[in-house]
Amino acid sequence: METIILFFSAYLLGSIPSGVWVGKIFFKKDIRQFGSGNSGTTNTYRVLGKKAGTVVLFMDICKGTLATLLPTLFGITNINPLWFGVAAILGHTFPIFARFKGGKAVATSAGMLLGYQPLFFLYSLAIFLIGLFFTSMVSLTSMIAAVLITLSTIFLPLIAPNILPQQDWLLTMIAIGVTIFIFYRHKDNIVRIKNGTENKVPFGLNKNKK
Repeated sequence: METIILFFSAYLLGSIPSGVWVGKIFFKKDIRQFGSGNSGTTNTYRVLGKKAGTVVLFMDICKGTLATLLPTLFGITNINPLWFGVAAILGHTFPIFARFKGGKAVATSAGMLLGYQPLFFLYSLAIFLIGLFFTSMVSLTSMIAAVLITLSTIFLPLIAPNILPQQDWLLTMIAIGVTIFIFYRHKDNIVRIKNGTENKVPFGLNKNKK
């Protein structure tokens, strides 16, 4: 019973619509009515600015981290904590507090990695930042990073066990599932990328060109 309650708690944590709440409480705006219409971090940056976007990013990462740590905090050892992180990801993308219309799973997935393997999270963050430097597109970077991080779960234990100590096939399978889901959630972005109309952020090579 306790495990079921914690799973539901992890889902509720993920369901906190950070961007929507921050927009409505502090800016009197529903960010879903502006920009891309998404409630995630990127659209928050676009609609509400850097400070609000950073707060939402921090909150969305913390949702995944705290959810993944729930079994450790409550002494549950018979279930892999990654499953609680998955519950938070589902909550983030299908939030009960926002009519089941949420973000694209990137930040909360990163939070899951932070709670599960902090060094692997830092490694993944480096991949994302390097990708963003070259593409200046959060959407494209998210998809590329998801693929590279998934491949890394297979090869890092063999070549860099200090970052990912052992082969973790559950992590790999969840990473594959999250990657597929991230691509699906970015289907509109993929069309804009192909058409050359995708939004870019003032970071990396794009910033240097200005």
